[in-house]
Amino acid sequence: MSKETVETQKLNKVKKSAAKQATNPISGSPKMPKLKAVEKPASQEAPNLVATINNFNANKTHNRLYSGYANNPITNKNVVNGNELANAVCSALKNRTDVSELFVAIHNTCSEKLNSIYTGFGLYHETSKCVDFKLFSKVGGTYSSKIFQSDAENPIMECFTTQKPVLLKDNKFLNIPYLKNCETVVLPLMSIDKCLGIMLLGRNDLESNIELLGFIAKYCGLFIHNFELIEQTAKYANTDNLTGMYTHRGFQEVLSSELEKAKSNKTPLSIVMFDVNNISKINRELGHAKGDEVIKVLAEKIKQSARNSDIAGRYGGDEIALILPNTNTADAKYLAEYITYCLSCCFIDDVGPVKVSVGISTYPDCSENQEKLLILAEQAMIISQAKGYKEGMSAIISSSDFNFWDDEALNSFAQVLSKRHSQLGINYEEELVQKFNTSEIKSQNHLIEMVTSLTGAIDAKDPYTKGHSTSVSRYSEALARAINLPEEEVQRIALGAQLHDVGKIGIPENVLRKTDKLSDEEWEIMKQHPTIGAEKVLAPNPGLRDLIPMVKYHHEKIDGTGYPMGLKGDEIPLEARIISVADAFHALVSDRPYRKGMPLEKACAILKDGAGKHWDSDLVRHFIAIAPSLSTSV
Repeated sequence: MSKETVETQKLNKVKKSAAKQATNPISGSPKMPKLKAVEKPASQEAPNLVATINNFNANKTHNRLYSGYANNPITNKNVVNGNELANAVCSALKNRTDVSELFVAIHNTCSEKLNSIYTGFGLYHETSKCVDFKLFSKVGGTYSSKIFQSDAENPIMECFTTQKPVLLKDNKFLNIPYLKNCETVVLPLMSIDKCLGIMLLGRNDLESNIELLGFIAKYCGLFIHNFELIEQTAKYANTDNLTGMYTHRGFQEVLSSELEKAKSNKTPLSIVMFDVNNISKINRELGHAKGDEVIKVLAEKIKQSARNSDIAGRYGGDEIALILPNTNTADAKYLAEYITYCLSCCFIDDVGPVKVSVGISTYPDCSENQEKLLILAEQAMIISQAKGYKEGMSAIISSSDFNFWDDEALNSFAQVLSKRHSQLGINYEEELVQKFNTSEIKSQNHLIEMVTSLTGAIDAKDPYTKGHSTSVSRYSEALARAINLPEEEVQRIALGAQLHDVGKIGIPENVLRKTDKLSDEEWEIMKQHPTIGAEKVLAPNPGLRDLIPMVKYHHEKIDGTGYPMGLKGDEIPLEARIISVADAFHALVSDRPYRKGMPLEKACAILKDGAGKHWDSDLVRHFIAIAPSLSTSV
């Protein structure tokens, strides 16, 4: 063997010896050299979020703080991709509306991305001094427990108290027999230096990802804190300071939710509305403090009498509304009677017993629309107020107790809309038309009652034409009899004449009430009312469609200069020509904003002068003959 060969063999032995000394005797993997700690510059003390996540992706040594818990080698398979997990967590938490949803979303994400065996969450309750803990297993099982603050040795309470992670080799402390044993980490849910609870995760090889898991726990802590702040804000925003009940806005939100439940479960729901009688007088004569005292008494009695499922809110200044789920009208009346009885036993200094007006509406019997239900409850409450004053005691009225077309009902309906609901886009006249077209006509008298109420409400839009429709109907009926039409046709013409101006329901009040001459644009708007009346009001109602020609063509003229179609002579239906003469006569003899009403002789002279041009000559002759016998009072 040559000298060179001997030297080579010695060198190889030295290399083998050095390699053997540098090998970990347990794992067989190369030992990592110890690095001397280097003090970070101040600018690196708080790395940004991107740098933090990127740092999670780098291969790391075992954290020496937890040395001894995990001795498995670190491989690329064990290290989680930080960017991927962070994005998954953000997607999972997006649009979550409560903490329970958050916990389930994080559990699903950890199961999928970390292959975790189980995930647990616990929030601390200040009152009971415990962590309310719930565990979700990968196979779908759940486990709940309370960890009290006195159990200081429990890793969950240890983590919460120290606000530091606790890494364990097993999960025996959970005492869940069916749970697969594995490494467990308990992490604090932190937000603004406050520990809200803990997050627990079970999976092997946890130590290599401890920093990433801590980051996720902090992220969840911020979310939970935000939920708490939102709930507190909503609670203060939706709570009335005087009564402790829901505010108007809160009440509306709860009512919307309860109506959805009623619709889904196909159950009734009633709204009971209370209004303190004479509250304005109490405030004026005794001061607002006394008025507040009365409202507080009303609120307390309602709280004491209501069931656990009922929800109360301060609907207006002196109005309190009560939502009664799964309650029909009869049961709602029974509860309202009990509350009014309790109030009658409450005597307040200088006021006496508390008296209230009570209105009730019920879903779905009265309406399925939330705003309509509230309108009907208020309408019933206003009628209750009138009846209560007459009878000297609280009257409980349901919206099903009265005829919508009664004057009292119509007036209260208009009062409700003008007071509270006009800003919500609910139009009084349109509501009347809708009710008119959906009401069941029980008899001819009922139809006449409805028509009279509808036209009276429309005439009220213009104070200068009040009673116009009724007068034109009476004149048309007289003229129809004067030309010897059959009685059935006379009555039909009287009804059509009553509705001849019903289309003004769609004309803006600023045009109807204008005292000066209408502009060309305004006049074009006004000329639409015959068509609106025919198509919007009469056409949807099969029983009234035969009246359409009277309503649509009563402004046509014999010479073809009228509107809306420009019909001539006999092209204009006879009944429309009759109403045209009666309409013109009443317009001449009644007061207008620009002139006083004309004497009978002058009005007849104008009709005679326009005969054959504007009006049917034969009809004008007959009308002038009977005009002196007609009352011209308006």
